[in-house]
Amino acid sequence: MGSARPPAWRRAAVVAALMLAAFTFNTTENLPVGLLSLMSAGLRVPLAAVGVLVTGYGLTVAVVSLPVAHATRSVPRRRLLTGLLGLLALACWAAALDTVSYGLLLASRLVTALAQALFWAVMGPVAVGLFPPERRGRVIGLLSVGGSLATVLGVPAGTWLGGHVGWRAPFAVLGALAALCLVVIAVLLPTSRPQDSHAAYGAAPDRRRFAVVLATTALSVTGAFTGFTYVAVFLTDVTGFAADSVGAVLLAFGAAGLTGVSVAGPLLDRFPRATLAVPVAAQAAALLGLSAGARSEVAVVALVMLLGASVGPVFMATQNESLRVAPGRTESALAANSAAFNAGVAAGALLGGALLPVVGARGAFLVGGLLTVAALAVPTWPVSAAAPLAEGGHGHGRARTGTA
Repeated sequence: MGSARPPAWRRAAVVAALMLAAFTFNTTENLPVGLLSLMSAGLRVPLAAVGVLVTGYGLTVAVVSLPVAHATRSVPRRRLLTGLLGLLALACWAAALDTVSYGLLLASRLVTALAQALFWAVMGPVAVGLFPPERRGRVIGLLSVGGSLATVLGVPAGTWLGGHVGWRAPFAVLGALAALCLVVIAVLLPTSRPQDSHAAYGAAPDRRRFAVVLATTALSVTGAFTGFTYVAVFLTDVTGFAADSVGAVLLAFGAAGLTGVSVAGPLLDRFPRATLAVPVAAQAAALLGLSAGARSEVAVVALVMLLGASVGPVFMATQNESLRVAPGRTESALAANSAAFNAGVAAGALLGGALLPVVGARGAFLVGGLLTVAALAVPTWPVSAAAPLAEGGHGHGRARTGTA
């Protein structure tokens, strides 16, 4: 398909639109965290009800990712992506209505979660398919930067805007960003059958290696969020930070995450295994270091930043590895990995919440660190006996490329 590849400027514009769409989806998902009190007061519901807008979102993504990816596997990607971005825009604008009720807001969140579940499954293969296979990792890295910017820029900016002009305004802006992405994708993304792209199938299909990737994702994310969900409690109760300093520490966490994915992205193509193992090891070190109850504020901030610099690259590396070893269509593999990630977020939050009254925040970080150590051991499981799935039966045979 090299001769049919669109011009460089057009490919760059599509990738930029996908990065902006990832930023918009991730900001939309997490924005209620920053607007918790404002939304609670405006909607006249308890804080816990606003929290459901976040947890319900993540659980929806975890449950529907794989089924919707399978159900839409033959739909042309330009049509599918424009439809998903249209849903995102409409759901955001519905949330921004002055007359919105809690029930309508919850419904709009579930629609957005459904769209995001499918977006994360198809975004990678679409972007990767526009470039030569050897640039797969760098493309995935760019998309991850777009998603990571939501933590560093999107949620803080949305929180600031909501505090000045009302909590509905950030949702209106996010709807406009989604509409802009829709226009770019609709105009510039080439029309082709999904199965015709070289990115539609794994480069080295391996069912057992893919199971290892999913286990690594689930364990590492559960470990990270067992502790991190309650990092504010840790910072104030264990380390002694003032409550108004927590936001600055979380901003440092987000900035470190953006740096981590920016640094790791260009290395994915050359060192696919190392770019997974090193961040998992760093995450384990950060969680266990925090569980030791460091009293030095400088040391704690450094460890929180180390945690931030590792969580994003772990998911990015597992997405990249899923594209490489997918035993079938890559969108199904990415959907399964996304489901494992979101299930890990929910499981970690629940586990940490159960541990908090029993062993405190330090204990939650300790358990999270031990789960991450288990995730670190998963990639060492023997995979050489796995039956390769590439056509021709050779261990690292050529990827199936459909008719491409």
